[in-house]
Amino acid sequence: IVLDNARIHHAKLLQPFLEEMKGRLELVFLPPYSPKLNLVEGLWKWLKSDVINNVFYHTVAEIRNNVQQFMDEIMKSRWSIIDRLCVRF
Repeated sequence: IVLDNARIHHAKLLQPFLEEMKGRLELVFLPPYSPKLNLVEGLWKWLKSDVINNVFYHTVAEIRNNVQQFMDEIMKSRWSIIDRLCVRF
């Protein structure tokens, strides 16, 4: 599993689970601050540019609704996600 270096990914509570999974599961940590390697950062940037930037929402419900619409729309085409967030070889 590829992970960023969030504190929760290094939590002591995970250690027994990781010991149990030794040989079956390998954690690969991204270098500290590597937004170009962390696809979630690209997704956040995309969401912000399409939904949040330069928009005033009167309620949290409006924000949630627009974020949900964004997610529903991008999930219709997995290739749009790959083209936007990933490097194809």
